[in-house]
Amino acid sequence: MIHLDNAHLESLGADIATPDYDRKAVTEGIVHIGVGGFHRAHQAMYLDALMNRGEALDWGIVGVGVMPGDRRMKEALAAQDHLYTLVMKHPDGRREARVIGAMLDYLFAPEDPEAVVERMANPAIRIVSLTVTEGGYNFHPVSGEFDLDNPDVQHDLAPEAAPKTSFGLVIEALRRRRERGITPFTVMSCDNIQGNGDVARKMFTAFAHARDAELGAWVEAEVPFPNSMVDRITPVTTPEDIAELGSQFGVEDAWPVVCEPFTQWVLEDRFVDGRPAFEHVGVQVVEDVEPYELMKLRLLNASHQALAYFGYLAGYRYAHEASADPLFETFLLDYMTQEATPTLAPLPGVDLDDYRRTLIARFANPEVKDTLARLCAESSDRIPKWMLPVVRAQLEMGGDIHRCAAVVASWARYAEGVDEQGEAITVVDRLKDELMAIAAQNRDHSTVFIENRELFGDLAENARFREAYLAALDSLHRLGSRATLEALIKD
Repeated sequence: MIHLDNAHLESLGADIATPDYDRKAVTEGIVHIGVGGFHRAHQAMYLDALMNRGEALDWGIVGVGVMPGDRRMKEALAAQDHLYTLVMKHPDGRREARVIGAMLDYLFAPEDPEAVVERMANPAIRIVSLTVTEGGYNFHPVSGEFDLDNPDVQHDLAPEAAPKTSFGLVIEALRRRRERGITPFTVMSCDNIQGNGDVARKMFTAFAHARDAELGAWVEAEVPFPNSMVDRITPVTTPEDIAELGSQFGVEDAWPVVCEPFTQWVLEDRFVDGRPAFEHVGVQVVEDVEPYELMKLRLLNASHQALAYFGYLAGYRYAHEASADPLFETFLLDYMTQEATPTLAPLPGVDLDDYRRTLIARFANPEVKDTLARLCAESSDRIPKWMLPVVRAQLEMGGDIHRCAAVVASWARYAEGVDEQGEAITVVDRLKDELMAIAAQNRDHSTVFIENRELFGDLAENARFREAYLAALDSLHRLGSRATLEALIKD
């Protein structure tokens, strides 16, 4: 087996693609905060594709880890000269492997925040991009305002503090650029949040204003935060994936990435100091991202939530298993067609019927093995942003909300921590303790879960939503997930 690093690239087999460019000729242009599987299967992949065309060689990536657990990624990548393998899993079982070389370095912020700040303050860095998950933007789930009471934010606002958060790191780097007369960089969010650039602008400028009003005004006026829509199913890499890469392709890679073949990126063309020519490798560079992101958030992301809790409660553990079940397939298509699609603005040139069925086919790809546990994680960040906007839009229009309400009920039932087979559920959520304590009261106080105004606002007071939610929760308790879905489909 061949260890993956620069010295051994030419020794890899012909069945694995390697960079066609000289990595020594690549220079830094992007700092990326939050180097996980998705970034490596998406943004870094697009840059690598551009470099293979002989373009964007001045847009190499410097990765940054902010969380304590990111040390493992730093060590894995450093041992491989920041190379890694991207493996596309086709539905027919075929594997397509490609070594990505667009990342040049990785900095671990908890170890040396000053090095991170100075790297971003370097004039060569023209974009700072982010995949920090929904929770990484530090906003209140209902009000949407920046949480200044966060202890790490309070730490970073103290004079002369060594930054702990992405806000502290980015704003200090921008402050130094302003002080040194250097053009600011563009902050490019690649997270699954509606209006991700707008959200990033609001949160980063709120931090900047809290630190210094004049600095905040400058950031607000001079730093672009383009919106984007990103899409690629990228499951967590398993030990089996690592072993398979070694046995099939002869590559020793400590942390490869696996993904589906499908990929999409729609990006608003708003940058302050240039950008890579992403459109040359299939990125849709547009003036307005919103119609595309609403389509994706309310059809793909919300459908993942519609699948996840019902599927897990029913005993499934993988998305492809549940998606291949005709009962679940019908439920998902009904949700997308009858509840989500009516809330979308017209999208010229997009066949929504084809898009919906493509989603089902993607979910059902048996080779991806996306776990339902992953889709169930961090629900308190996901449901309010992906599913509840559909609920509110349908309520306003007088449309159907039974399926959306049932998904919320399935989350409440899942948060009770035991599935229908009596097996314990490991709930993963920033509000885990609070949610599980509330859900424990579901049977005695049936509306307690949706009375959590931090997550649901005033939805518990809406008679139509409350009635649909209570009917679904009661059915889940008495009859189980399959019978509940069957009743929804008949209705």
